[in-house]
Amino acid sequence: MTDILTAIFSTIGALAILFASIGILRMPDFYLRLSVTVKASTLGVGLLLICAAFTFSDVSVTTKAMAIIFFLILTAPVAAHMIGKTAYHTGVAIWKGTIIDELKDFYEKKAPDGDENPEQQP
Repeated sequence: MTDILTAIFSTIGALAILFASIGILRMPDFYLRLSVTVKASTLGVGLLLICAAFTFSDVSVTTKAMAIIFFLILTAPVAAHMIGKTAYHTGVAIWKGTIIDELKDFYEKKAPDGDENPEQQP
């Protein structure tokens, strides 16, 4: 039974990582690539770590695998959010097929010297 579970989890995990790598090539802009990569690779690595826990059937290996999965699930979305937010603030272009840009009016543009309204120069 352990061998079957190991085969299932390793196959699904490897496919998730494969889909993440295909998503990098197929998605039209940085933000979609980032989203696909983080979601699919987190799932893939998590499933491969579960596979390792099944394979080695040791309490220490299982505990370490679960701790890594927990850490990965907590940190990967936060890191992706910060990378995406930084990309948005630095002006990385959004795909022209994006219908709604909710952040467009949320952030005020600032001039390089810190002025609030860069359009009104003295």
